[in-house]
Amino acid sequence: MDFAAPLALGFTGSLVAGLMTAIGATPVLFGKTPSHAARDMSLGFAAGVMLSASFFSLIVPAIEAATEEYGDGHIPASIAVVSILAGMGLVAWLNETLPHEHFATGREGPDSFALRQIWLFVIAITIHNFPEGLAVGVGFGAHGLAGGMPLAIGIGLQNLPEGLAVAVALLGEGYNRSRAWSIAALTGLVEPIGGVIGAAAISYSEPFLPWGLAFAAGAMLYVISHEIIPETHRSGHQNKATLGLAVGLVLMLFLDVWLG
Repeated sequence: MDFAAPLALGFTGSLVAGLMTAIGATPVLFGKTPSHAARDMSLGFAAGVMLSASFFSLIVPAIEAATEEYGDGHIPASIAVVSILAGMGLVAWLNETLPHEHFATGREGPDSFALRQIWLFVIAITIHNFPEGLAVGVGFGAHGLAGGMPLAIGIGLQNLPEGLAVAVALLGEGYNRSRAWSIAALTGLVEPIGGVIGAAAISYSEPFLPWGLAFAAGAMLYVISHEIIPETHRSGHQNKATLGLAVGLVLMLFLDVWLG
C-alpha cells in the first residue's frame, strides 16, 4: 500500500484548514472588530460545523466500516461507543493535565502560574486544534480525497470565526493588531501535525479504521461541549449562537452529502 498519498493529502488538507484561521483573523489588521453578538453567532456556526462533521463524516462512517468488518450486531455499536469515549477522555485528560489559559475562564491545569501567559494560551489552542487536524487526517487516510474533502472544508469554515475570536481576545489583552493576527495565524499550524498522525494511523492499519474515525469524533465532541458552546452563551446571545449552530450544522451536512 502506498502510504505517501494519504499522508500528503492529510497534511495538505489540514494545513489549508489551519490557514483559514489566519484569514478569519484578518479583519483585526484593519481595525474592524465585530460585536459580541456577531462573534457568538460565528462561534455557534463553528460548533455546528464540528458537530455535523463529528457525526456524518466520522461516526456514521465508523459504524459502517465496523459493520462491514464484523457484521450486524452489538460489536459495531460497541466500537463506536468505546472509541468516542476514548477520544473525549484523552482531550479531557490533556485539558486537566497541561497548564493552559482561556481568556474567558482564566488559568487551568497544574502549576499554570509557572508559565508565561502567552505560552499558556498556545497550549490551550493546541488542545483545541489538534483534534480538528486529527479528524481531517483520519478522513483523508480512510477514504482519500472524497473522504477528507468535506472535513477539510468544514473545519476550514469553522476556523474562520475561531481565528477572529482569538485575534479579538488578544487585542483585549493589550496585544497590537499585527501581533494579535500573527499569533492567531500560528495557532492554526497545530492542525497539520494532527492531520499527519491521523492519516498515518488509518493508512497503516485497516482494522483501525472504525476505531480511528470514532476516536477523532469523540475528541472533537469534547472541544465542542467544553469550549465552544459555553463560550457562545457566556455573553447572553444564546439565540444568535443557536442560529449560527443550526446554519453550520446543515451546511456541513449538505457538503458531506454533496462531496462525500
